Order: sequence, then C-alpha cells, then structure tokens
Amino acid sequence: MTVTKDMIMGDILQTDKAETIAEILMAEGMHCVGCPSSIMESLEDACAVHGIDVDSVLAKINAAVA
Repeated sequence: MTVTKDMIMGDILQTDKAETIAEILMAEGMHCVGCPSSIMESLEDACAVHGIDVDSVLAKINAAVA
C-alpha cells in the first residue's frame, strides 16, 4: 500500500494500516484524526490546515506501512 497526499483522510483511516497511520498523524500534531470534517479532506489539505509539511508526514507514513 502506498499513501499519496491527494488521498482522502477517511479512506486512509479505513485501511488495514489505519492504527499505524493514526499514530503517526497524532505524533505530528494532527489530533483531529477522528474529527468528522477531517475525514473528508485530503492528507495534503489536512496537513496544510495544521501547518505540517505533507511530504515529511507522507514519507513517515509510507515507510511505516511498506
């Protein structure tokens, strides 16, 4: 599985790697993982809202789920 920055948060968080991904997002300061509105945003949009570098988060996620 490869996560991309245009993937919808809700879709990412319903995969078999959701727990691992959620832990990474929480560690990066995205504590809204369970927020109903955040699940409709892309990973890139969610990172932008929180002022987080999407490429850095994406690299961590993909390394963890590889």
